[in-house]
Amino acid sequence: MENSLRVAQVVKVVGNVAAQRRRQNAVTVGKERRESLVRAKRLCRVGTSADGEVSSDSDMMVDEEQSILEMQTSSAVEELKSAVAYQGKGAMQKRVNALRELRRLLSRFEFPPIETALKAGAIPVLVQCLAFGSPDEQLLEAAWCLTNIAAGKQEETKALLPALPLLIAHLGEKSSSPVAEQCAWALGNVAGEGEEFRNVLLSQGALPPLARMMLPNKGSTVRTAAWALSNLIKGPDPKPATELIKVDGLLDAILRHLKRADEELTTEVAWVVVYLSALSNVATSLLVKSGVLQLLVERLATSNSLQLLIPLSSPDLSAALLSRQEAAWVLSNIAAGSVEHKQLIHSSEALALLLHLLSTSPFDIKKEVAYVLGNLCVSPTKGEGKPKLIQEHLVSLVGRGCLSGFIDLVRSADIEAARLGLQFMELVLRGMPNDEGTKLVEREDGIDAMERFQFHENEDLRNMANGLVDKYFGEDYGLDE
Repeated sequence: MENSLRVAQVVKVVGNVAAQRRRQNAVTVGKERRESLVRAKRLCRVGTSADGEVSSDSDMMVDEEQSILEMQTSSAVEELKSAVAYQGKGAMQKRVNALRELRRLLSRFEFPPIETALKAGAIPVLVQCLAFGSPDEQLLEAAWCLTNIAAGKQEETKALLPALPLLIAHLGEKSSSPVAEQCAWALGNVAGEGEEFRNVLLSQGALPPLARMMLPNKGSTVRTAAWALSNLIKGPDPKPATELIKVDGLLDAILRHLKRADEELTTEVAWVVVYLSALSNVATSLLVKSGVLQLLVERLATSNSLQLLIPLSSPDLSAALLSRQEAAWVLSNIAAGSVEHKQLIHSSEALALLLHLLSTSPFDIKKEVAYVLGNLCVSPTKGEGKPKLIQEHLVSLVGRGCLSGFIDLVRSADIEAARLGLQFMELVLRGMPNDEGTKLVEREDGIDAMERFQFHENEDLRNMANGLVDKYFGEDYGLDE
């Protein structure tokens, strides 16, 4: 399993390689970090309107009940076909009632009868129900059905392709907020299926209208649009992220939403920032210049949330909170960028807080913070060789006591963290002036920490640690004294 969003490991992944690596790894952050807690695709049970209908059916079904559900679903699709064909008195309400029944069946269970609905021919008739000029209630119910179909398996999501142009068209300003939001939810589910589907949506122009939905101060609409956008731009191509950050008013909207007290909203917007900073150098530069660093510092200082909480099924009800970990991810992305970006973090109020978190935080936060600090000490280079040191930053951080935190990571059972700690020790041994590095490492019991890898099962760590001990603490070490 690949690492989640890891922008630049301190020794081997820097410069052009770092940019390529962070684009590739941005694709997997959802799977490992987020999607284990927050589903990339979300089943819509409650909807975006004021409809308070919530099913209390159990998700546990026996075969007989499953068979009855499939029969009901097939019947509901046939009823919808009949309602759409009907042109007499009360035709509109007849269509809405038929749509509502199908939507109810597609919303009741953890594994709704999507396959049955598709086999019965649901997609063409649902597309008909999205026709312009249709009443909002009809549009909402049709989009809701399509949302839950898109939450299914890949082949079931693929069946939605004929509906995408109309779903995108209903994101426009002429649509009511509930209809636009429900269509955004459906598109977010499609984008969550993978790169192929994201490319289709991007080619059909889904990004600009989704971005414009983030501009107003409509909490529910912004949350859904941000969630859909984070699925849409998650990589590896940086172009969508660059296009997004250039949408007029989008950057100001991001900053405005991040300052709001609505933690569910700020979480979704923060994930957009995570992907922007991971994928696009243009976006990263604009974010840094916009004052996002100060907001991240405030989040690091005040957030009590250490993890994303498991959400409910709706973007409206997402219980995930903007955590210190997310803020550290964004800072790590920025720190892996240009020297200018590194200098901005190094000279900001964030530095003192990062150093404090390295020594006092829970392990996951400590590891993310270590990536930020490590990335501040190396400049982008071409190829896979050793990175060029930013000695001023290295001396400053070591002088402020960060080495012990990295050596603690070396002692941890986490392979990624131990590698990060060894990489920083290599920087200290190689880069501190007047050969101070060896004395500093020895003083913090770094030699003992490295020697635990002498016979370690991980060959990479074993070779790295043994190589450092042999090179800097070999038989001649200390003879001069």
